[in-house]
Amino acid sequence: MEDSPDEATALIRNNPARLRHGKLFLAVFSAVLGNFNFGFALVFPSPVIPHLQKGDDPRLQMDIHQISWFGSIFTLGAALGGVSAMVLNDRVGRKISIMLSGVPSAVGLLVMGAAQNFWMLLWGRFLTGIAGGITAGSIPVYVSEISHPSVRGALGSCPQITAVFGSLALYAFGLVLPWRWLAVAGEIPVVIMMIFLCFMPTSPRYHIMKGNRARAVKSLEWLRGPNSDYLTEFDKIERSINSQGVQWSDLKMPLYYKPILISVTMRFLQQMTGITPILVYLEPIFHMTAISLEPKYDAAIVGAVRLMSVAIAASLMDRAGRKALLFTSGFLMYLATLSMTMYTHKTQCNHGNLTVTEGLKSTYGGLTGPAFDPITLIPLISSMVIIFGYAMGWGPITWLLMSEILPLGARGVASGLCVGVSWITAFVLTQLFMHVVESYGLFAPFLFFCVVSVVNIIFTAKCVPETKGRTLEEIENFSGLANIHHS
Repeated sequence: MEDSPDEATALIRNNPARLRHGKLFLAVFSAVLGNFNFGFALVFPSPVIPHLQKGDDPRLQMDIHQISWFGSIFTLGAALGGVSAMVLNDRVGRKISIMLSGVPSAVGLLVMGAAQNFWMLLWGRFLTGIAGGITAGSIPVYVSEISHPSVRGALGSCPQITAVFGSLALYAFGLVLPWRWLAVAGEIPVVIMMIFLCFMPTSPRYHIMKGNRARAVKSLEWLRGPNSDYLTEFDKIERSINSQGVQWSDLKMPLYYKPILISVTMRFLQQMTGITPILVYLEPIFHMTAISLEPKYDAAIVGAVRLMSVAIAASLMDRAGRKALLFTSGFLMYLATLSMTMYTHKTQCNHGNLTVTEGLKSTYGGLTGPAFDPITLIPLISSMVIIFGYAMGWGPITWLLMSEILPLGARGVASGLCVGVSWITAFVLTQLFMHVVESYGLFAPFLFFCVVSVVNIIFTAKCVPETKGRTLEEIENFSGLANIHHS
């Protein structure tokens, strides 16, 4: 009986379909708590580095090389976790993969909270990075697969918004909690996520891929409600899965390699904007720019602006064209990084060599500091515009475009390439950032990010297709891909 849902479909259609999203929203909330943990752990060094440099424990005070590793090793863990997610998603399912990410997350935060030396901090960061990579590779897939088409767009933005909220929570807690208690606070959403997910359904698509048609129907019924037209949706999912599949030899065809190249290049350029090192070292950057306001408050303000900008971008995604938002994003980041470059180059005489660590020790928790100077707000405003510009385009649209331009059968291969390229690029930039600042001054990396913003604008104009309001055939024609069907 489980193999013939068509009969039940006819019965369902005789009654008005009543779709209910309450349980779907609960399942999505349970899953995206993993993104909250990811956002929280990603920016953990921002308030912690100044605390450690000010502290009395010499075992935890770091030189420039250790600061670079503390900031960057998270991304190495994320690369490993992202590759692991590709395997786990197909072996144990999306939901179990997300639950498994809670193990390295909880252990990593516990190790950092109890750290007695630098190596414990490093191992804790690496473990939370593995968890972050797994969640980044599993949660968007799970959310998109359980969501109804009518709300998939809105729910698809939840992972990013929740990650941003997690970063904001870290900045906010950093205002009132000692650094060890920040790690303890991070354990709470991990535990809640794992408990909630125990009661959530596995993705119906995963069940169908494994041949468990009855379980897939049961999951869809739970998510949509017993009076909804869930069996029709089951049929569509099953037909979609049966029609996909790609061989390695197919990757030689333009239909596959052109959109893959565009997607991978966009992920590379996305990280080259410097967003990861800026977020990871946000509070230390404010310490080095001699801003009149206290850096920990500046970081919290930027975190709030980031959350607001992501929400605005989500509302504009389907109204404005993809390329228009990418152009706006690139131009805003260009102006902001140029302003930051000019400001830090002008004031670099105050920050010679060896001031990265010394500056953190001397400025953190200072008494009254210099008198307020409005010009010192430039780094704060520039940082807010960088974050706002990124969230308007190059943050979310790279993922959206990838799902739109890639043939269905190539998404697994392409997502793996994108995860690897993205996190390895983030590691290199985050590792080198403080070394470049130490050798040349803070203006040098921001000048580089300014040039990258120009490259992004040019790449958008020349290589990125406009997908808003277009059919898949029109998107293929843009890239000159449709002709392969006739060869």
